[in-house]
Amino acid sequence: MKITVIEGHTMNPGDLSWDCLREFGELSVFEHYTDDENEVIRRIGDAEIVVANKSGVSRRVIDACPNIKYITIMATGYDPVDYIYAKEKGIPVSNVPAYGTASVAQFAISLLLEICGRAAHHSEAVHQGRWASSGEWCFWDYPLIELAGKTMGIIGFGRIGQTVGTIAGALGMKVIAYNRSRSPEGEKIAEYVALDELYERADVISLHCPLFPATRGMINRESIAKMKDGVILINNSRGPLIVEQDLADALNSGKIYAAGLDVVSTEPIRNDNPLLSAKNCLITPHISWAPRESRERILHITADNIRAFLKGEVQNVVNK
Repeated sequence: MKITVIEGHTMNPGDLSWDCLREFGELSVFEHYTDDENEVIRRIGDAEIVVANKSGVSRRVIDACPNIKYITIMATGYDPVDYIYAKEKGIPVSNVPAYGTASVAQFAISLLLEICGRAAHHSEAVHQGRWASSGEWCFWDYPLIELAGKTMGIIGFGRIGQTVGTIAGALGMKVIAYNRSRSPEGEKIAEYVALDELYERADVISLHCPLFPATRGMINRESIAKMKDGVILINNSRGPLIVEQDLADALNSGKIYAAGLDVVSTEPIRNDNPLLSAKNCLITPHISWAPRESRERILHITADNIRAFLKGEVQNVVNK
């Protein structure tokens, strides 16, 4: 059995072992991301099992690599793979659900706390000598925000959204949530509301929903107009949930006070992205998922996915 990891460096830059995949056959690991379909085709070659991540596995790639029998993605999101066409070709596609609930929720709150406290900015200012030369026993460059008593609105209230809600509640925030379905577990954490009501009531909005046609561009000029003046927006889910020019305009006008983003529409970020020059926009390079503990879970669940496929008992399939 030939197995190809299309791009392995971000998942395993050298601190983990690929041995758990080598037990299944001849393993080829290519290091870096590519958006070149021809290169993806070359990397897959005659492999029967493809381990994907962000490098796309398109219809053309699938047709050019007829030996593919199974695709497993080292992520929860599976939009880089044409999973619908894969189903037509009889190729099951699996993902890795729930590996990063704790780390992604933690990072969402980290983005929010940085906006509210600006700890990194003020530490840098101290190291630059500004405190020593100020003549004051303290100073601050941004409004410092207390979260207790404010309302956190969470869009997408699955495992990650509920964990974010639990942490927000521990900070003394009122938690409201919008989700397509409701659960008893969610009702213990938040008040479920309609989407427009969430926009109207929330002081902080945190996005934790998947990217589907219905959610693409959901944060746009029209939805922003429904939000409170001075709202804070957090997104470490999927970049295309946001119309970036509309968000940049809202930040520059002050309609949205600040945004904390770990994802953008095109990754790596393009130099002409309007958010790079927007006011009060904190951007990190898609690292919510990246603690070693999370990446270890990804690797071992990927191995479990392959093991189940080889036994004829596919699991975590997204294109049944």
